[in-house]
Amino acid sequence: MGVRLASFVVWFAVAASALFWGLRLMARPLAAPAHATAVQPAAAGGGADVSRLLGVAAAPVAAPVDAAPVVPVDNRFKLLGVVAPRGAGAEAGLALIAVDGKPPRAYGLGATVDSPLVVLAVQHRAVQLGPRGGPAQVRLELPALPQAQRGQLGAALAPRLPSPPPLAMPPPPVAQPLQPVPPPPTAVMPQPLSAVR
Repeated sequence: MGVRLASFVVWFAVAASALFWGLRLMARPLAAPAHATAVQPAAAGGGADVSRLLGVAAAPVAAPVDAAPVVPVDNRFKLLGVVAPRGAGAEAGLALIAVDGKPPRAYGLGATVDSPLVVLAVQHRAVQLGPRGGPAQVRLELPALPQAQRGQLGAALAPRLPSPPPLAMPPPPVAQPLQPVPPPPTAVMPQPLSAVR
């Protein structure tokens, strides 16, 4: 009986293997759609680019020569925020600047904002950009803060109405002396100790 079971298991494995490989060789892969493109392998080094996550500025990509019309420099940059000490001779600070409508980035003193322009100075509400070691060419300022709302209350301007007379309060009750409460008739009165002997 054991020999028959062993031969059955062996022949079953041979048939399953032949069926598997036969289906693999006979099967035709599905055709890719006409609009599909092949995926290019990643550059050497593999993995994702985490430099943006770690705050490292990516190398600027050179734009084609005749890609877009030249926009005045002042319209390309938008200052969204400044972190700078209040001192006059401060050598530190960060500026939150959006370039060409892209998401804003934080630039430190000396950081390259656009190809020739670097951050030259960071003040309390302004930033100066220019070539490294040269004079400032662009000055970006934060918009002025809106004035505080200083409205007047409507009741303060309305004519004063006479106030109603105060409500009359009843006088407080007069305290009366407490009366001793007689004991109930069925209660047993305690006797003094001298009378117990």
